[in-house]
Amino acid sequence: MAKESFAEKVYRITKQIPKGKVASYKDIAHQLNCKAYRAVGSALNKNPHAPIVPCHRVINSNGQLGGFALGLKQKIKMLKKEGINMENDKIDLVKFGHKWS
Repeated sequence: MAKESFAEKVYRITKQIPKGKVASYKDIAHQLNCKAYRAVGSALNKNPHAPIVPCHRVINSNGQLGGFALGLKQKIKMLKKEGINMENDKIDLVKFGHKWS
């Protein structure tokens, strides 16, 4: 069996973020036992599986949006559709943050 690539691992973890919740690039890196936050973002920027892999639900650890291949307006629109609202250009991670068990 072929070894899972870093990007495939990122996609597998990202798929676990439920609708109405967000996680940070840092959260995903920690799930992978690494600190490659930028590499997580790079993998998600090339995500060929959207929206099955919901990369729009991944944000910066300070609650700011981070990037999005389709543009930040589209990311905001998708998050709002799932009930995630921004205040002062940030998402409340206490309220909307996904916690892995």
